[in-house]
Amino acid sequence: MTSIRETLRRYFKPINPLPAGIYPYQSPPSATTPYRLHLRIEPDGNGVLIVNASTILHLNPTAAEYAYHIVKNSSVEEVAHQVSARFRVSRSRVTHDFQELKDRIQTLIETPDLDPEMFLDFARVPPASSALSAPYRIDCALTYQLPSGTNPALAPLARVKRELSTSEWLNILDKTWAAGIPHIIFTGGEPTLRDDLPDLLTHAEKNGQVTGLITDGLIFNHPEKLSQLLQTGLDHVILLLAADQPEAWKALENVKKADLYVSVHQTLTLHNALEVGDTIRKLSQVEIDSLSISTNDVSLQNNLIDLRNLAASLNIPLTWNLPVPYSAFNPVSIETQEDISTQDNYPASLYVEPDGDVLPAQGIELVLGNLLTDPWNKIWQ
Repeated sequence: MTSIRETLRRYFKPINPLPAGIYPYQSPPSATTPYRLHLRIEPDGNGVLIVNASTILHLNPTAAEYAYHIVKNSSVEEVAHQVSARFRVSRSRVTHDFQELKDRIQTLIETPDLDPEMFLDFARVPPASSALSAPYRIDCALTYQLPSGTNPALAPLARVKRELSTSEWLNILDKTWAAGIPHIIFTGGEPTLRDDLPDLLTHAEKNGQVTGLITDGLIFNHPEKLSQLLQTGLDHVILLLAADQPEAWKALENVKKADLYVSVHQTLTLHNALEVGDTIRKLSQVEIDSLSISTNDVSLQNNLIDLRNLAASLNIPLTWNLPVPYSAFNPVSIETQEDISTQDNYPASLYVEPDGDVLPAQGIELVLGNLLTDPWNKIWQ
């Protein structure tokens, strides 16, 4: 009996995950379509794969293991041998799944205007559902300046005594990349009021990070400034659309012509509750890539569900986590009756103020440390 138990114990022994860390890959010069891959493997074996610093794929341990062999340029025979032995599955199954993942990644490499974050259907694992070595995203509030004519009370200017310099923000970008954080979103205030925004975007792209911009979009009505931003490697835009302003719709039209993933955000309030539906119908004619809606007013939950259903009927993809993952009132959390912005106290994103202070999320005034002066491990712990 003891020998049988020992045999079963060895057979069903938990599989040790691959070594945690960041693994890069650069396609050879002979590749028809040049591309870059960055794989981050967590201590529990889950991972994220960054394709061309523009799209992040969330992977469960099996898919992460296949991705590891892709970036290591392992042969099919080597993968079949190692993975079949580790997971106790047939070599033919490993060969099929490995090739399927490679084909999907190749499709993504050759497809423009992708969703900045995607989940492959290898038994999807929710983000932040286990211990993370670092968040998947950092939201960098470059400034709390607002466009002229905007109510200054909308920005928490009293919290921040100074703005970081360009070199200090570059330092922070390098620090986040060293920690394995693949996604940077530049926000504010209005981030396009910073003249160094193109330099910051370019630097993040050179690191290999996916970059997004939350903006009112009015800068897109200036062709030369739009062209400058497009040359930085900017991957996606979240447009805070002022639906009552014709110049905002013109800006949306301009940015839609660019090679960018464009999401439009609407914050539902008692003031605009009756107009957002008409805005969504108009957006369906613009063919935006996705729509996000949130509210801080619990009395509008039913309105939010109605707007979600309207977007679905118009075939507008709906995303819950751009730009406000901290909002408890979004269509997904209301439907599932849970706050999916964080799970098990491991936030999927953090928020950096203009002076470098790190908050769990925008609006949560708990300073975890300063990303410019404090070690990353101290902030994360």
